[in-house]
Amino acid sequence: MKAPATRSAARGPVTGPTRGRWRRGLLRAAVLGLLVSVLAACAPDAPQDTFDTAGPFAEAPDQLWNIVFPIAVGVFILVNGILIFAIVRFRRRSDEDDSELPRQVAGNTRLEILWTLVPAVILAVIAVPTIQTTFDLAAQPDDALEVRVVAKQYWFEFEYLGDEGQDVVTSTQLHIPTEQPVYLHMEALSAQQPDPGGVGPKEGGAAEGVLHSFWVPRLAGKQDIVPGQVRNMSIQADEVGRYEGQCAQFCGLSHSRMRFQVIAQEPDEFQAWLDEQSEPAEPADEADEDLVAEGEQAFTEAACIQCHAIEGYEGPDGQAAEVRIGPDLTHFATRDTMAGGFRESNRENLRAWLEDPQEFKPGAQMPNLIEDEQMDPEQVEPLVEYLMSLE
Repeated sequence: MKAPATRSAARGPVTGPTRGRWRRGLLRAAVLGLLVSVLAACAPDAPQDTFDTAGPFAEAPDQLWNIVFPIAVGVFILVNGILIFAIVRFRRRSDEDDSELPRQVAGNTRLEILWTLVPAVILAVIAVPTIQTTFDLAAQPDDALEVRVVAKQYWFEFEYLGDEGQDVVTSTQLHIPTEQPVYLHMEALSAQQPDPGGVGPKEGGAAEGVLHSFWVPRLAGKQDIVPGQVRNMSIQADEVGRYEGQCAQFCGLSHSRMRFQVIAQEPDEFQAWLDEQSEPAEPADEADEDLVAEGEQAFTEAACIQCHAIEGYEGPDGQAAEVRIGPDLTHFATRDTMAGGFRESNRENLRAWLEDPQEFKPGAQMPNLIEDEQMDPEQVEPLVEYLMSLE
């Protein structure tokens, strides 16, 4: 009986039709990948476009990129071109003897000098503007406005330093004057640690924070904020506008919701804003006086005063609101964002935040006061009225 024929384990050469299908498949994949890459860069609204610079501290690294990138592309094309040429030119042919090797160039002094000197020259050309840009960005500019930045989970606090703005503390929104450098002193603190005030980490406080990264793409590059250290960087906006920023280092559950805005104003407008913010908070004229009074009392009774500061606040027993574990709420109603810049500041969002902070922003350090029986649900509406009246 004749044994059935078996397929040989060794495969033969790829035939013409098979090779053609592989090539067409690779071509389709390459075209699709290129199309996806192009479409990904076509966002109609890109508020965090690193190439749309709006100040000198963003323009400097962008200019450095314009120098380095073409050189890197040229090196990439050259190296891969030589690689492809070598693969095609010296590929094994079917009629060649396996024992024969191509002509060897090991120990070729001229080639070794060439491929040592050329990269060294390229690196030297890149190093000069890179080092100069690095030192320029690290130096503290003359006549800079100094602002202390404290990164917590999951929001940024801004404290204006100096005689004119030493009592101004805000969160989520950083106001700056146009065409003036702003020098930032940045540190990371645990949200459960009272803010120490001044420049420099609190003893035992900053070490309990987590790593953050301060990033306003149109105004400057990224700067990591490391617990236990004070990091510095400069920003400047040459045009009036709102510049979106965010934490660019994973810092917990709500990292993606840790946002902020830099609001650049004309110098006169900025000074007027700074003067206004330095005054104690006062309820707006159109606010419901009775409801505001209830909310002011609830601010103490619901333990809000244990974590939040309000300049000018005086509790029933004369207690001041000075602790800054959470955001400073002085002039809260003048901010148009809340919860770390994640939501618009309005009554509906504030009410939802007070009723259940964790549902609103998972991982937030603010406890659920209603669930913990520190606040009565009926106190929510007066608190909303009181906070939204602080102008």
